[in-house]
Amino acid sequence: MARIVVERSFDSPQSDADMKIVADRERPCLAAYQVAWKRSVISTDRKRIICEYEAADAETMRRIQREAGAQFDRVWVGDVIE
Repeated sequence: MARIVVERSFDSPQSDADMKIVADRERPCLAAYQVAWKRSVISTDRKRIICEYEAADAETMRRIQREAGAQFDRVWVGDVIE
């Protein structure tokens, strides 16, 4: 499995409720494609977020985002540096 990063940006700050709506729509798609959410980091102004997943590839993650109706800017594969 690859480490996949999804970048999102918004015109207005996102509330916890806004983020929960997306997560709830995304959850069944993640399960269907056997993708695991790892973590998300939101900017202090709440207008940008990156979400990290383990998935087969970036295209699978793009497909999930589209099926869930989730807005995203970029999806890319990365390596974790610890």
